[in-house]
Amino acid sequence: MEQSYKIVSIQREEPPPGAEGSNWHRYVIAFEGTNTINGCRQGSLRAVTSAVDEIIVQLNERHSRKRGRAKKT
Repeated sequence: MEQSYKIVSIQREEPPPGAEGSNWHRYVIAFEGTNTINGCRQGSLRAVTSAVDEIIVQLNERHSRKRGRAKKT
């Protein structure tokens, strides 16, 4: 399966405004190299990386289904 979505970076970050707790990370996902998705998630680097990997799997699956869809005429 072709992967259009990929992790660009995951970095330790201060909590987002209004969020409680510590150990936050900011992640960036690229779509075909030009568009990006930015997000924040709380947890260890390993847990956040695992969660972002799962997001990417889901995005790539959804994207590949859209490509394979036949057009109605």
